[in-house]
Amino acid sequence: MVYETKNQCSQVAFNHLKLFLTSVAQTEPKCYTMEEAVESIGFGRFHILLFVIMGSANIVEAMEIMLLAVVSPEIRCEWHLEDWQVALVSTMVFLGFMVCGVLCGYVADKYGRWKVVFGGFIWASYFSLLTSFSPSYGWFIFLRCMVGCGVAATSQGFVLKTEFIPAKYRAFLLPLASIFWMLGSMLIIILGMTVVPTMGWRWMIRFSIIPSIILIGLFMFIPESARFQVSAGNIQGAMSTLNWIARMNGATLPEGELREPEVVKRGNAVTLISPAFRRTSLLLWYSWFVASFSYYGSVLSSSELLEKNLLCMTDADPEHQIKHNQEEALCYCIPFNMADYQTLLISCLGEVALIPLNIGLLNIFGRKPSMAILQVLSAIFFMLVNICTTMFGFTVLLFLLRSVVSMNFNVVYIYTAEVYPTAVRSIGMGFCTSFSRVGGMIAPFIAQVLMSKSVILALSPFATACVICAVGVAFLPIETRGRALLQILCNTE
Repeated sequence: MVYETKNQCSQVAFNHLKLFLTSVAQTEPKCYTMEEAVESIGFGRFHILLFVIMGSANIVEAMEIMLLAVVSPEIRCEWHLEDWQVALVSTMVFLGFMVCGVLCGYVADKYGRWKVVFGGFIWASYFSLLTSFSPSYGWFIFLRCMVGCGVAATSQGFVLKTEFIPAKYRAFLLPLASIFWMLGSMLIIILGMTVVPTMGWRWMIRFSIIPSIILIGLFMFIPESARFQVSAGNIQGAMSTLNWIARMNGATLPEGELREPEVVKRGNAVTLISPAFRRTSLLLWYSWFVASFSYYGSVLSSSELLEKNLLCMTDADPEHQIKHNQEEALCYCIPFNMADYQTLLISCLGEVALIPLNIGLLNIFGRKPSMAILQVLSAIFFMLVNICTTMFGFTVLLFLLRSVVSMNFNVVYIYTAEVYPTAVRSIGMGFCTSFSRVGGMIAPFIAQVLMSKSVILALSPFATACVICAVGVAFLPIETRGRALLQILCNTE
């Protein structure tokens, strides 16, 4: 009897405890995370607007970079420049990009992505316009360096865009940004074809800033990153942004309130080389160096081979049978002809032609294997450019080379934005882009100076760097395919 009584008492106590816990659970408000909010909103009209406007930022960046390849023959002739002086123009642009890349990343993590990107558009447009009035070579390279600073700021737009896109859509949408880069490259080449022969290179630069001016107005429709607002403790601002996006997409936020810990410890350079991120950061810095080194190497090498008629062609016309080197003349007054512009245009199409392959690699194999495969292919095509072939054959090889180096740049961008948490995402991207510009600074001296001495000697460093990078990628500790974006700092290695 005593045993039964104790058992009944225990059962009653358990029931009371269960009722108490249930009432506590009912009175405690429901909550959700930033990642759950982004996934709940899904993909809709806002993301299309975001994709178009932020993709257009790639048009501006591509025009500023591709402008170097188009304008080089013109300034070489006008100011009687030697090879190293022409190469220094590109190097100064990337120097500005490198120095300001780190600074812009730090400011974006501390004060917001939107302010940095918007300021970058205005800065780049202003100094690009001033470039067209350059009275001398010295002023030209200084002003292009300032343009590089502005372009470094606009590159933070990739972080802003990534933080709004749900995880399952990133591998599809982010590679499509190559379309806008291709449009920017083609637009500056078309301006070179139509404006330079009639009005000169200065007017080409003036026309080239029109997309930047339009984009400054359109960018007002893009809000600050809600992930940054949450990390900065501005929950009310993040909720306002998320509610606006949800209404625009015709979606609803999860039930409850948004809760994320405020990031007290902001990202800094020391964080990137802490034990949690050291191996990732070091390997990514080299991967970005190679991505930029190989991409701008392919762009500048192609323009240099065409400008100086250094191609080994089995069907060369009389004009392309004339070879030029630095020992014969201090100045090459050899502007691009229509066939050269057409070759550059076709090679630009290579940056988007294989986007389906890029998306397939990202979704099937993941980020790390994709980078390794594309680096190996880049090395192969760099060496094939040296073979003696027809003009059509050279165009095809250049097309394929631009395809794989562009795809690799896409994958490196995506992986970097995904692997770092919100607290250090912008400064992480800033350091990576700065290291990439070191590659951009070196590439002109190989593609534009060494090329005159030996084509194979100039192409070999690009191929070698790609092979080494393919091996290094295997040691990256994290695969980010399908992984949610991290909000706070944690041990990831």
